[in-house]
Amino acid sequence: MTERIRDIAHLSTVELYTPKFEESLWFFRDLLAMREVGRTTENGGEVAYLHCWDDYEPYSIKLTEKEHAGVGRVGWRAHSPEALERTVARIEATGLGEGWVDGEQGRGRTFRFQNPDRHLMEVYFDTEWYEATDEDRPALKNQASKFPGFGANARRLDHINYLTADMAGVCEFSENVMGGYTTEFIQLNDGDVGAHWYTFGQKSYDMVYSDDWTGTPGRLHHVAFAADTREDILKAADIFLENGIFIEYGPYKHAIQQGFFLYVWEPGGNRIELANQGSRLILAPDWKPVGWTQEERGKGQAWGMKTIPTFHTHGTPVVEDAGSAANPHEAPKRDEGLES
Repeated sequence: MTERIRDIAHLSTVELYTPKFEESLWFFRDLLAMREVGRTTENGGEVAYLHCWDDYEPYSIKLTEKEHAGVGRVGWRAHSPEALERTVARIEATGLGEGWVDGEQGRGRTFRFQNPDRHLMEVYFDTEWYEATDEDRPALKNQASKFPGFGANARRLDHINYLTADMAGVCEFSENVMGGYTTEFIQLNDGDVGAHWYTFGQKSYDMVYSDDWTGTPGRLHHVAFAADTREDILKAADIFLENGIFIEYGPYKHAIQQGFFLYVWEPGGNRIELANQGSRLILAPDWKPVGWTQEERGKGQAWGMKTIPTFHTHGTPVVEDAGSAANPHEAPKRDEGLES
């Protein structure tokens, strides 16, 4: 058994692009109950920093005004200063490094890079922990801020699911450069891999890559936030219904990774998941990745619900001429059941 690289601690932040800045800000702040902790402008567009109530870092989401929806720079925290240097050395050896910058919103020096599919990322170690104000000071000092008590109460950033046009490239990079470990995967009938679930610690997963049937690099499938219980997700469905948010899929239970889920599209067009992963952790140091066949995934989710067509076809930015949103039934049959 080859010993795992354990230089990345966890997914820390995600930058989301939105063409409807104020509406997207309302969604994350007023419906997911995230706290706005900073505001600035970049390249003439608005930027807001938002914090999930129990994330220890200074912000969870950077919301950036753009002409289109999609994913921007995603942050990963290293285990230590030494782990950061080792990670940067491996990245630079691939030729995908962009260089060091001063970190944003309470972070120290940060190294920026991209993966083989052109997804933008950064890695760092030094960070300021979130400091609660009198307004959001928790009763218990072992949580970052007080429980909001309104909206969907998103507790923390949980995982990101990328779409990729270069599955082999991103998998090699994720495993040998970043140190991700596959917990589950989908094996298609033609021999290709349809999706990979990666963990960097003991969560069941932090990052997913799903095959992009359009062949377009750099796209996003979804970003997920953790909810404490299944009941929180059911309540969130009512909140989204009352506020006119498009509920795409769920609440159901996944077969892969077993999370209870709800998928919606925030006003800017990005797919957002509320997920309750329960108590499922990967504690075994010699965990054997679980493979799923195309036939097994075609059966649907854990409770037999078929995956709806848009779940295979909608990604951001939307690829208009590929039928991504307008013609969801045009996706290739091999894509059935890929994402989770």
